[in-house]
Amino acid sequence: MILRSLCLRGMRAHADTTLTLAPGINLLYGPNGAGKTNILEAIHYLCLSKSFLTSVDRYVLQRSQPFFEVEGKFEGSLRREVEIRIAFAVRQGKRMFINGAPLDRLADIVGVVPIVLFAPSDQNLTYGGPEERRKFLNSMLSQARPAHLEDLIGYRRALRQRNEYLVRNRMNPLDMDMIKPLNAVLARIGGRIVALRAAFLQKFSEELKRAWQQLGEAIEEPAITYQGPIPEEKHSSAEEAEKALISALGEAASRDRELGRTTVGPHRDELVFKLNGQLVRRFASTGQHRSFAIALKLAQYYYLDSRLEEKPILLLDDVFDSLDQERTDVILDWLQDAPTGQSIVTVADADRIRSRIAQKGASNQCIQVLHGEIIPDPSEV
Repeated sequence: MILRSLCLRGMRAHADTTLTLAPGINLLYGPNGAGKTNILEAIHYLCLSKSFLTSVDRYVLQRSQPFFEVEGKFEGSLRREVEIRIAFAVRQGKRMFINGAPLDRLADIVGVVPIVLFAPSDQNLTYGGPEERRKFLNSMLSQARPAHLEDLIGYRRALRQRNEYLVRNRMNPLDMDMIKPLNAVLARIGGRIVALRAAFLQKFSEELKRAWQQLGEAIEEPAITYQGPIPEEKHSSAEEAEKALISALGEAASRDRELGRTTVGPHRDELVFKLNGQLVRRFASTGQHRSFAIALKLAQYYYLDSRLEEKPILLLDDVFDSLDQERTDVILDWLQDAPTGQSIVTVADADRIRSRIAQKGASNQCIQVLHGEIIPDPSEV
């Protein structure tokens, strides 16, 4: 998928900004606070209906503005022309449109234009808690499989209902006639989620090894495993996972009532990262943490590219500032590889990156961003 043009109005640093993008590498440069990351944030909104910087839409509003609006025009293999618009106002909330038609649900936009985001917060994938890794997993599978997103929405609804029951009845004896139906719904949807995650990791593990080699880190062997209360042999099918979840939820029911929350299920499961059999979170060096996080994002691109008929758009936000020259060269070589498709990259210092971008005519371009405005760049990449 290629983003041809982008318009931002009333968003963060951008009062009214329009830019045209090239099909290859688009290098956005300028000082910190100039509005570069806001452009990536706008693209993220168009593709996933939300920001990657905040969960509160009103924080994205430019000061004193009553609304913000983002519009993008895309070209793809399946859909030759796709126009996506998102608008947010404090009282009206958030609305999305595809080719002028309003979406009934914001979730329906996920997967229309696949994206992969590289950001400084990626370090949380290896340093942070299980929630960060589940978000990474959920986002990837939701873009590849719309049915999985439906299951996530249904599971969260069922989980909320069970938790509400547990909170209301913390001081009462457990009513099995009430808890069993709640367990059944949660287990049925949760079983599908667990089985899909397990099957996905078999494929993704191979993509992770490929990405690790791409980074020149072939000496070590990366591995990723799925960890939860359900035995691994029960992951083979949704039916087996459902039965195991029913049992686990039943065993945990008394404890859950005392705590007022559900303690077992895919919302609590973990992805475990290892290098040569050693836990990354506990034993990896700073450089290994950084390389593993990058490899996860490369593997995400490979996975989505293999699953979808549209190439993901790559968004890279200030990732080169924390990389040494060797890793920078590896990533830039990868971005210039023809099969990679379009990328939008933000940097503070363009000189370091500009010299490494190949001469590919109109395929690449530099865009200077200053005070929320696009400044003509006289140089040619």
